[in-house]
Amino acid sequence: MKPVATIEGRAIPLGLKNLDTDVIIPAHWLKTITRDGLGKGAFETLRAEPGNILDDPEYAGAPILIAGDNFGCGSSREHAAWALADLGIAAVIAPSFSDIFSGNAFKNGILTVALPQEAVDRLLEVARDHPVTVDLDSQTVTTPFQDRFAFAIDPFRKHCLSEGLDEIGLTLASSAAIGAFERMEGRPWLVPSASPANVGLNGTIA
Repeated sequence: MKPVATIEGRAIPLGLKNLDTDVIIPAHWLKTITRDGLGKGAFETLRAEPGNILDDPEYAGAPILIAGDNFGCGSSREHAAWALADLGIAAVIAPSFSDIFSGNAFKNGILTVALPQEAVDRLLEVARDHPVTVDLDSQTVTTPFQDRFAFAIDPFRKHCLSEGLDEIGLTLASSAAIGAFERMEGRPWLVPSASPANVGLNGTIA
């Protein structure tokens, strides 16, 4: 997973409330066996509307999405986070998020930033013509106009995002301790189990 530090650039000022995971990635896209290409299905129904902001060339490649309250509600499909990542979104700013979506986003290296509605409204205004900066280290969102909004984040999640550690990465980071534990003597669960061929009629192991 790519480490997250500073995310800077244009932000898509979507602003819609209660965008559920079926809107983020419709159910018929869930049949895929790979994460690649899911960005094509992201917000499919919204992008079908002429003149939608998601396909506006001005925001092409934007790494930040600004949304409304309760973003990511609905089902628990991790495909929603996969689709956003494939679309190039590295951070989502909204007044609030579904807990499950926020967790899925974190596991896939997407920073979710919860800010008060007033701050989000200001960012929606600025984002129409100017870039936005999200800094994980200082936990702030800033604009070229000296706006500065602080956000909270769980310390463990901040550490993992900063270091680029997903669940596999966290396990590998503890490989030395895991190896030392496995080499300890007197651990019966580490003794190879007897195969049926080696078990006698009286239950003893040959």
